[in-house]
Amino acid sequence: MSTVTNPTTDSAYAQYAFPETSKSSAGGMGQADFLRLMTEQMKNQDPLNPVKGAEFLGQLAQFSTVQGIENMQQAMGAMASVMENDQSLRAATLVGRDALVEADAVQLQAGAGVNGEIVATQAGPIHMEVVDASGQVVRRFDVEAAGSGAVQFAWDGKNSAGDPTQAGTYTFRATSGTDKDSEALSVRLAAHIDSVSIEPQGLVLNLAGLGSLPLASVRRIGS
Repeated sequence: MSTVTNPTTDSAYAQYAFPETSKSSAGGMGQADFLRLMTEQMKNQDPLNPVKGAEFLGQLAQFSTVQGIENMQQAMGAMASVMENDQSLRAATLVGRDALVEADAVQLQAGAGVNGEIVATQAGPIHMEVVDASGQVVRRFDVEAAGSGAVQFAWDGKNSAGDPTQAGTYTFRATSGTDKDSEALSVRLAAHIDSVSIEPQGLVLNLAGLGSLPLASVRRIGS
């Protein structure tokens, strides 16, 4: 602790020690306590050798720092409360809608299809493969890209023979070009938002067939 003393009456003022900013915050000293200590020091100082102006200004600066920290803590608490309420409102509006996320595998019911999009790098045909959990390709089809950017696709949940596929996890592969010039492309899948969890790291979407994903992974929210 830092103590303001008088050289000739050191013992008289030893009890009026002014805490440092960090210790006052830890000890919970408030504005009233600080003012009371300053008042007691002024009342008990040596009239023949009063506290110097520079020392008194230093004490006032300490008081301003303590007061500023308390005000900042209150403001931060209010801001955190507003942010938490905002997250709750955002979560309520997302439930029941569809989200397009960065994912290439989804768990589907028997015969269920899926919508999505591919990120094309150039114009031309894009070759799609639907692969089941055992690694077997159950369906191949092409979509045409007019240029670079997002290209939508839809799979009806049927295999190459036109029969509904079984329930399970299916992976979507997208490539452009042929042979040695073939290029793998990013795939995004659409899924229904069943619920939303508010976690310490932010909002987490619980998506049908995709599981839990952070809001940052979402590329578009549908109606």
